Amino acid sequence: MGEHGHGQGHGAHRDGHGERGGHSGHGHDHGQADWGAMSGMLERRAEAYAPMTADFIGQLRAAHPDPRRIVDAGSGPGVITCALAEAFPDAQVVAVDGAEALLDATAARAERAGVADRVSTHLAELPEGLAEVGQADVIWLGMALHHIGDQGAALAEFARQLAPGGTLVLVEGGLPVRYLPRAIGIGRPGLQARLDAAHENWFETMRADLPGAKDEVEDWGALLTAAGLTHVESRTHLLDLPAPVSGQVRAHVTDVLDRKRGGLDDDIDADDAATLDRLLDPEDPASLHHRPDVFLLAAQTVHLAKKP
Repeated sequence: MGEHGHGQGHGAHRDGHGERGGHSGHGHDHGQADWGAMSGMLERRAEAYAPMTADFIGQLRAAHPDPRRIVDAGSGPGVITCALAEAFPDAQVVAVDGAEALLDATAARAERAGVADRVSTHLAELPEGLAEVGQADVIWLGMALHHIGDQGAALAEFARQLAPGGTLVLVEGGLPVRYLPRAIGIGRPGLQARLDAAHENWFETMRADLPGAKDEVEDWGALLTAAGLTHVESRTHLLDLPAPVSGQVRAHVTDVLDRKRGGLDDDIDADDAATLDRLLDPEDPASLHHRPDVFLLAAQTVHLAKKP
């Protein structure tokens, strides 16, 4: 979802305040979010995480070196869609998303990348709309599953759409992402830990409000096996971009904390809200726009499963 989208025990979805961290496909909130306006934010996130995405693709290549048809389920603005097309030059790649504006961004990116002849788009909600796309050798499901109420039933549907011998790539799980030291010279130390706690509350509410929401133990290997797949491996990849970061990464971190400032207002106290305001103020020398200590440290888990 938001191009991978964004650790924190449920995966990097928390990074982008649960908004399509790397991929989209979150049909429940399409009517509430202007995905066209958010496309730039999602692209910045995916581009910042490009080294980690390359590691993900390397893991896939080792398990399935020559796929002919890849479906990127919940493709967002298509950064990973195009990376898959570039990594597998003999494959046709289908981007599936429930937001037309993001599919338009995917098509434009594919044209710029020179892979438009092998990238197509399909407007559909997940998981039910995937059947319209037909079977695939690889289905890439990057941080979209946690935005579907019944995750077990959804995985069973994804499994049905795999060709025999096909591979499902599930990106879920990881550790809390970090951008700043514990003590940053303004506000109380430990800001990010408190934001993590507030985000846990947000995530639980989000999950509970999904249509058909069902509590699941987040044992992704067991869920993949229950869906009729053979769990091949789970591996956690590290993204370590130390300070000083590039302008691109700095812009991504600013996006993330801006989303948290707006979305967690009821769950953080006045002191932390004031600290976030200072971090987001381009005129403040202590802000993210000027700080030399901004970094990006993330760990995300990829689970591979095969269809017998």
